[in-house]
Amino acid sequence: MLVIGGGNAGCAAALAAARHGARTLLVERYGFLGGTATAAMVGPWMTFHSGTERIVGGIAQEIVERLVALGASPGHIADASDYVATITPFDPEVHKALLFEMMRESGVHLLLHAYFLDAVNDERAHAVCGARVATVGGVREYRATVTIDASADAYVAAAAGVEVQHGDARGRVQPASLMFRLSHVDLAETARYLRDNAGEMRTSLPPTERNAASLTAVAGLYTLWNRARERGDIEVPRELVSFFISPYPDEVTVNMTRVTGIDPLDPDDLTRAEIEARAQTMALLRFFRSDVPGFAKARIAATGTQIGIRESRRIVGVYTLTADDVLHARTFDDAVARSAYPIDIHNPAGAGTTTVRLPAGSSYEIPYRCLVPARVDGLLVAGRCISTTHEALASTRLTPTVMTLGQGAGTAAAQCAGANVQPRDIDVPALRTALEHDGVDLRRSAVAAQA
Repeated sequence: MLVIGGGNAGCAAALAAARHGARTLLVERYGFLGGTATAAMVGPWMTFHSGTERIVGGIAQEIVERLVALGASPGHIADASDYVATITPFDPEVHKALLFEMMRESGVHLLLHAYFLDAVNDERAHAVCGARVATVGGVREYRATVTIDASADAYVAAAAGVEVQHGDARGRVQPASLMFRLSHVDLAETARYLRDNAGEMRTSLPPTERNAASLTAVAGLYTLWNRARERGDIEVPRELVSFFISPYPDEVTVNMTRVTGIDPLDPDDLTRAEIEARAQTMALLRFFRSDVPGFAKARIAATGTQIGIRESRRIVGVYTLTADDVLHARTFDDAVARSAYPIDIHNPAGAGTTTVRLPAGSSYEIPYRCLVPARVDGLLVAGRCISTTHEALASTRLTPTVMTLGQGAGTAAAQCAGANVQPRDIDVPALRTALEHDGVDLRRSAVAAQA
């Protein structure tokens, strides 16, 4: 089994395949694993729950539990900003080490500092049979019964001739954001300000309950933000201040930079995005220090190794998940994952975020067919490049979901190897049984409409 991309989806895919007996190689371009969770520091994870029901289990939940045991996550906690039911903060540095440990335990072979070059195709069979990668020792070619494209940008699929789509109807993708963490923060002082200025935070917490422990997420500080913008001190195209607690009491994760009008598959655009986002980070640091109570002594603890990309290419699969599927909480006979995250589209051209929610307490399912290319064999896709519309992707792209999709792909790939069948021909009931046995929660929502 060959997995290209050691991000959230790729790690779960490799672990699942190896645990089901498949000899598995995981190829990653960085010197560590974790993708957006580590390289881009995207956190906290949102969300493992629909209301009070946990709907994401399996390898994703195992990772959380092990991070909690290491003191690197508080686990699932209520979202004080009321955007989702729960958030899951984590320490990206500990997560890097944990993923290596899990790969060792499961027998996954690793190849780091390796860059995907091209798919190895069997043209007569219209099938992928491996990939070529660039390493410090030269180009290597690996053959596999099934290749899993967990590159996030559908590199393998596109190289293999799979039909792909890009962005919205006009080809525009959601903006990119560089995450950063601030340390030496006094959240007790921030809480005092938010108690005294009740309308400055999007929350259902009454002012009397706003304290350092309860401020798990802060969205708002509208007056402070607007004053700084009116003075010309800050030009970041965001409409509010947004940060989250980390596992540590004096540190927060900030999700506020926004670079618009880029194509993440254009190296010049990507270069511009990285440069612009770091300039925005420094401007935001000045804003926090000068304007936000509790941040006068704040320091940058870390920035992402790379900018976080919300959207690029998506494959055209056997089935394409739509916004209608998401918002009507649809279930599928071949489902391999569940989610309750809203359709969350950051404005491609400037400030503002459009959020459309599912019915309260419901969740939708993602069918296995979204992982299977429509006309190419020997390949599965996991992560944000599965087969969805632009709108549906705005929900499916979140980390707990892509980890579950990875587990589905890896389990299916092992099944393919064991039964000597193509991904489109596997025994789907057997796949679902295996996933449920491994902790993936595929229970049907009581209010879901049967597809």
